[in-house]
Amino acid sequence: SEQGASQQGSCSSPFGLFVRALCFSELFFVTEPRDITAPRRGSVVLDCQARGEAPVAIRWLKNGLNVRDSERVYLLSNGSLYIPEVENRRGDKSDEGVYQCVAQNKFGSILSRKARLTVASISAFLTQPVSVLVAEGSVARFACRIAANPSAIITWELNQTDQGSFSLPRVTVLPSGVLQIHGVQLRDAGRYCCVAANIVSRRRSAEATLTVSPVSGPPRGPRIIAGPQNLTASLHESVVLECLATGHPRPLVSWSRADQEPMDVFSTRVLGHGNLVIADVKLRHAGVYVCRATTPGTRNYTTATANLTVLAPPSLVEWPESLTRPRAGTARFVCQAEGVPAPSVTWLKNGEELHSNGRIRTYNR
Repeated sequence: SEQGASQQGSCSSPFGLFVRALCFSELFFVTEPRDITAPRRGSVVLDCQARGEAPVAIRWLKNGLNVRDSERVYLLSNGSLYIPEVENRRGDKSDEGVYQCVAQNKFGSILSRKARLTVASISAFLTQPVSVLVAEGSVARFACRIAANPSAIITWELNQTDQGSFSLPRVTVLPSGVLQIHGVQLRDAGRYCCVAANIVSRRRSAEATLTVSPVSGPPRGPRIIAGPQNLTASLHESVVLECLATGHPRPLVSWSRADQEPMDVFSTRVLGHGNLVIADVKLRHAGVYVCRATTPGTRNYTTATANLTVLAPPSLVEWPESLTRPRAGTARFVCQAEGVPAPSVTWLKNGEELHSNGRIRTYNR
C-alpha cells in the first residue's frame, strides 16, 4: 500500500501554451494503522493519512465492514479513527478486530495494511512451579507460564520475599520465566513463587518448595533435565534455547549446529550456564541446534536438539507500475514477492479484491 507516488509534470494546453500542472497523481499512504493493544476502557487512535490529488476521502473497515461514526467510534478530521473507551464484550459491542482504512479520490481507491486491535488480557497460570528435591551442588529448575497481552513480566519470590531477577551469578531467569539455580546450596531451600504482571493485572502462582539434600552422592553421568524446544521466530527477534544439565561432577555444556555450519559468534552468547541466546535472528540462523553436556575430562556425553525456524515477512521485489492503454487493449501488471513462508499475492482494484474471470486473469510466475 505504500508503493504509490505523486508525479508532477509538464502538460501542453490546447492553445499551444506550455504550462505546469499536476498531470497525474497516484494515491499513496503517508501513515497506515498498526497493531495495537489497549486496556479495557482505554482510548485508542488508529492513524491513517493519505496523499493524492484533492479531495482525498478516508473511510474505515472493521473485519471487512464499513465503520460508521457513533458515540463510541469517531472519524477524526485528519483521517484517524478514535475509540474513546475500548470494549471487548461479545457481539457487535466489541472493538477488537482487524481494521483497515480506505483512501479515495477521483482516480480510485487504495486499501491500507491490516491492523489488529486487541484488548489487553492476562490468563490464569498455564504452568505453575512444582516442588523438587535436589542434591546439594546440583541444579534446580522452576517453570511458570501464563498467556498475556501485552507479554507479562515474570519475577520470582522466595519465602514471600521479592527476589527481583536474582542477581546471584548461579541463578538465571530466562525470558520465558523459567528459574534456574546452579550449584544449589542449603540456603536455597524454601518456598518459590512466580509473579506475572502486565498493564491489566498482577498474578501470583502457587508456591513450590525446594528441598536440598546435603549429600551429593557418587559420580553420575550427564543428564539434560531441560533441553531446547523447537522454536519459530521472526526476523530480528531474539530467541533463547534452553539447556540445563545435571551430573556429578557438573557437566560442561556446549552448542553446535547439526549441519556442521559454524556458530555465529557475533549474534550468539551463552546465558547463565548453558542457555543459548541468538540475538537479531536472521534467515541464516535457521536450522537444528545441538546442546551437548559432557562430563569433564571424559568422552561421556549426552545431547538434545531443537529446530529453529525463521520467518521473513513478505517484501516486494517487483511491483506494478502505472500504465496507459487504448480501449480494448491489454494491460499487464507484474507483482513478485518473497518471504518465509512463500507469500500469496492478492490483487486489488480500488481497494477491492480482484478475481479471475473472462477479462481478468491472475497467475503465479
